Amino acid sequence: MTRHTVPCWEHFHHDADIGIRGCGRSLEEAFEQAALALTAVITDPTLVAPRQAVELRCEGPDDELLFADWINALIYEMATRKMLFSRFEVELHDHSLTGRAWGEAVDRERHQPAVEIKGATYTALQVQRDEEGVWCAQCVVDV
Repeated sequence: MTRHTVPCWEHFHHDADIGIRGCGRSLEEAFEQAALALTAVITDPTLVAPRQAVELRCEGPDDELLFADWINALIYEMATRKMLFSRFEVELHDHSLTGRAWGEAVDRERHQPAVEIKGATYTALQVQRDEEGVWCAQCVVDV
């Protein structure tokens, strides 16, 4: 991992799809920042008003699979509720995640969604803490 100012999110190149990465001072913050990166694949997150909260719960045998499940849960909620999210809160306990995402219904004119994300993949799936104590969580999403 490279040295990051935390918290932060970014995209990284992958052939036909796109990588999302979130970094933070805690694992929870890294997951939250990756969720912002997910929204930024679709639209500018600053255009999404945090009007409605949605509760999410995930479990995984390890940090990587829990992260992929978190991203897939967000994608599912966006698709079924026809919403975009711009604010996230994650609590982790023994590979169990309780989260909240705040957002609003998609407004095609205002949000101008660029793509529809189909799901998180295991490609480049990685959750780790660097020597400076910064957590980063990443994967490639199928667009």
